[in-house]
Amino acid sequence: MSGNTHQQAEKMAEQLQQKVQVGEEGKHVLKTPKGTRDYNPKQMAIREKVFNVIVGSFKRHGAETIDTPVFELKETLMGKYGEDSKLIYDLKDQGGELLSLRYDLTVPFARYLAMNKISNIKRYHIAKVYRRDNPAMTRGRYREFYQCDFDIAGQYDPMIPDAECLKIVHEILSALDIGDFRIKVNDRRILDGMFAVCGVPDDKFRTVCSSVDKMDKMPWEDVKKEIIEKGLPEKVAAQIGEYVTLKAGGMELAERLLADAKLSKSEASCAGLTDIKLLFTYLQIFKVTYKLVFDLSLARGLDYYTGVIYEAVLTGTGTGAAGGEGEPVGVGSVAGGGRYDGLVGMFDAKGRNVPCVGVSIGIERIFSIMEQKAEASGERVRTTETQVLIASAQKNLLEERLRLATTLWDAGVKAEVVYKRDPKLLSQLQYCEDSGVPLVAILGEQELSSGTVKLRNVATRQEVEVSRSDLVAEVKKMS
Repeated sequence: MSGNTHQQAEKMAEQLQQKVQVGEEGKHVLKTPKGTRDYNPKQMAIREKVFNVIVGSFKRHGAETIDTPVFELKETLMGKYGEDSKLIYDLKDQGGELLSLRYDLTVPFARYLAMNKISNIKRYHIAKVYRRDNPAMTRGRYREFYQCDFDIAGQYDPMIPDAECLKIVHEILSALDIGDFRIKVNDRRILDGMFAVCGVPDDKFRTVCSSVDKMDKMPWEDVKKEIIEKGLPEKVAAQIGEYVTLKAGGMELAERLLADAKLSKSEASCAGLTDIKLLFTYLQIFKVTYKLVFDLSLARGLDYYTGVIYEAVLTGTGTGAAGGEGEPVGVGSVAGGGRYDGLVGMFDAKGRNVPCVGVSIGIERIFSIMEQKAEASGERVRTTETQVLIASAQKNLLEERLRLATTLWDAGVKAEVVYKRDPKLLSQLQYCEDSGVPLVAILGEQELSSGTVKLRNVATRQEVEVSRSDLVAEVKKMS
């Protein structure tokens, strides 16, 4: 389907949906747009926990952060995503500028480097991106979603930054504890060399690459059929199959392919295989090779990759679309990235390149898993960080509660008061139970006259009397 036909079909579907949503009285049904969702406080608490783990890892490896506009000039994005370019959201003409919502954070990053003439930076960027895709909400696939990117730009010795990116993927997925995973690694130069020695014409490299990239979703026979339908002889497709079905440990398979009679004739493949060997040397030092597999079927469809590419997938069983016995959890890949040494040069007036390598963490898919785990376990998720509620046991103590709250807030303590002049003590305690507030500071006439506060542990119901001057220290110690 062409891009225009795709847009027309989508517009007709939206118009039809709008008609369906208008009730008898002409009122619209309240809903979020297709492929988007709201997040309630519990979901946001889980999401924040995931973000903290990811940002903590990025900062631990010395990254600084940037931000870029949510939309870019259309010409900035076009021609960078291969067959996925049809998924870009175009905006209406805004006074002469043709704009599109950003599809990822990598192309805007490359534009940022070229525009500001930056030749080296280690940056992370967490922001929303937009894709006019067919959403699969239960699998964490949306039209509006966050990406969490870490990239190293600059001229460095081979495979050192690449290895650190893979270390970061391992670090984050291990810390999040979302299940067993594997990180598949390949190199676009190996693929290009392989296609060349198998007889694929240069102008068919990217389209064949796009077909090979579907091998994690389709059996080889179906991929082979698609390659033949794209105009390649069956003999060529069969030769490609001999290579792309190979998966093994990095060093062993790289050695075997370097000795392969056909593949060793390709300069590009030999360069890629040599780098893969070096990469696995560093990854052994980082103690992560037990999670990695050298997979010749990994292609990653984006046009801008030039070297090492990688993708992390879950290997545990699950309840998604692929929830059969021993099959992967149905959320697809949870991280991916690679080297893109030519992308910045596309934006530079003089074609000056800045070598880059990076990784993107699939936050939405990870979040879907974390949310399902929390639901299944019945885990209670706190949605606030309140340390103490200031309560009163008698009437006419609102001003005293507010004074004590001010003292705690000014000392950096997270505190709340109930917004009623004379609330019942039982309802104040119940509020703490319901919202997970661990402590209650109770004021009464007796406490006011003695300059003390009764501090109650909500879970154990134990109470201690604390002088007002010691309250801040005691709350920080107990919460």
